Amino acid sequence: MADAYDRQLLLLGPKRNHLLELWEVQRYGSDSYGDADYVSIYGLPPATWYDKGIRLLGRTAVECTRDQLADAIARDIAKAARSAPKAPGITVIDPFAGSGNTLYWILRHVPQAQGVGFELDQQVFQLTNRNLSIVGLPVEIRHADYLAALTELSVADEELLIAFVAPPWGEALSASAGLDLLETTPPVSDVVDLLTQTFTNPLLFSIQVYERIEPASLAEVRRRFDWSALRIYDFSPKGQNHGLLLGTRGWRP
Repeated sequence: MADAYDRQLLLLGPKRNHLLELWEVQRYGSDSYGDADYVSIYGLPPATWYDKGIRLLGRTAVECTRDQLADAIARDIAKAARSAPKAPGITVIDPFAGSGNTLYWILRHVPQAQGVGFELDQQVFQLTNRNLSIVGLPVEIRHADYLAALTELSVADEELLIAFVAPPWGEALSASAGLDLLETTPPVSDVVDLLTQTFTNPLLFSIQVYERIEPASLAEVRRRFDWSALRIYDFSPKGQNHGLLLGTRGWRP
């Protein structure tokens, strides 16, 4: 029997840095989620984006936020942003842009915002820039380490700053304990701390999470916020759903 096209094979196994063929993308969706179109990005199902010349690495296929989830996340971010104090502008930052799909959806639902994503990995950066140019999406991705990029980023005073925080989960996600937010690469807490130390703007954090979260890690992250709310999206079988942790600094909804 052929090996299953699952998270282990594509993210941590021999397919990690390989460009996937269309059948492999569809096989991953079918084997892992019972849906060959699971890895839909930029508003396109796999067969359509592949036909256009868009390509993904194995690890990006696993780690990207697919359309259904990215759309739901972006809608909740937009709803929270509407309750923020009136600001002269909005900037959206994605420190770990990957495919850029979540940033694309956030900017669709917060159209008055400007956005920028950072991607350190050279191969992922080149593929994402190429993919975005193919579909003509107005998303800026910079080849940069988030540590340096955030300290060099200029954001006007009083602007609302929205940060989508989704560092690679890797082995921080386990079948027994779920997702440990302090074991991601880098830890979610470190990213939140850097942003709050770097910017004096009102901040809206949007952190991608899993249905099962290690409780102490969740508490450690939430204590950094003035207000927080947890959303779980019912798109997958129970126990396998993704979610969003919203948090604010400098204001409350």
